[in-house]
Amino acid sequence: MHEPWTHDFITTNGIRLHYVTQGSGPLMLFLHGFPEFWYSWRHQIPEFAKDYKVVAIDLRGYNDSDKPTDSTAYSMPEFVKDVQGVIAGLGYEKCVLVGHDWGGAIAWSFAYTHPEMVERLIVLNMPHPAKFAEGLRTPQQLLRSWYIFFFQLPFLPELLIQLNDYQALEQAFQGMAKNKNAFTLADIEAYKNAIAKPGVLTAAVNYYRNVLQLGSFLQSSWNVLEVPVLMIWGEDDMPLGKELSYGTEQYVRDFQIKYLFNCSHWVQQEQPQLVNQYMHKFLTR
Repeated sequence: MHEPWTHDFITTNGIRLHYVTQGSGPLMLFLHGFPEFWYSWRHQIPEFAKDYKVVAIDLRGYNDSDKPTDSTAYSMPEFVKDVQGVIAGLGYEKCVLVGHDWGGAIAWSFAYTHPEMVERLIVLNMPHPAKFAEGLRTPQQLLRSWYIFFFQLPFLPELLIQLNDYQALEQAFQGMAKNKNAFTLADIEAYKNAIAKPGVLTAAVNYYRNVLQLGSFLQSSWNVLEVPVLMIWGEDDMPLGKELSYGTEQYVRDFQIKYLFNCSHWVQQEQPQLVNQYMHKFLTR
């Protein structure tokens, strides 16, 4: 099958990141989550390439991007610098920033650190940092977030994820998805191949190993963000309860939220048409 996009690399913040790109015009930058890579935006890239230069990166540590071995390299200030370098390195001053899961966490932090570089922010199934910090103080969300604490252990998380040809990955995608047809065997294989590359799995888990030290992400006071924000939320997200989205409007001046019924954490892959429709509406209003 001929891919409509092209692959490239960019050096930013002292490391080399792999990305795919399609289209021309204003920059639209996509940040994926765990345990994914650029491929999780396969339904969005050609769609938005009609109006934008779409760039979907592999975050540091993932797939074909550089994988620093020092676990401290996986911290929010570094992620923010990576994104800043990508935007500038591509020759842009600002972008439409789109993030899901970990990519959403980075997108929130980037928008607060460099609001002048974000024209609009679209976050999928990742709460505002203040709401997430609040949630982690409740037994309900602590239970949902058990894996964050499990990932603090050395070696064991990687060993268990690798068992039976990365069955845990298959379970994460197809097991959580409400629409079981959202992920083909080829999709699952692509995710397995990407995470099986040397160094990727430990790098991906290292994001979590530093999360409890992410003072900058889980800080106690947050200003009101002036960047317009669209949040899209699959209502049947197992790791992140829907209630984490409530009250986000107190932190964002211009805020919209769209809930997707009967949809899991993998929102842009499970209901791509609806996600794309909501994104288009937000971007053209």
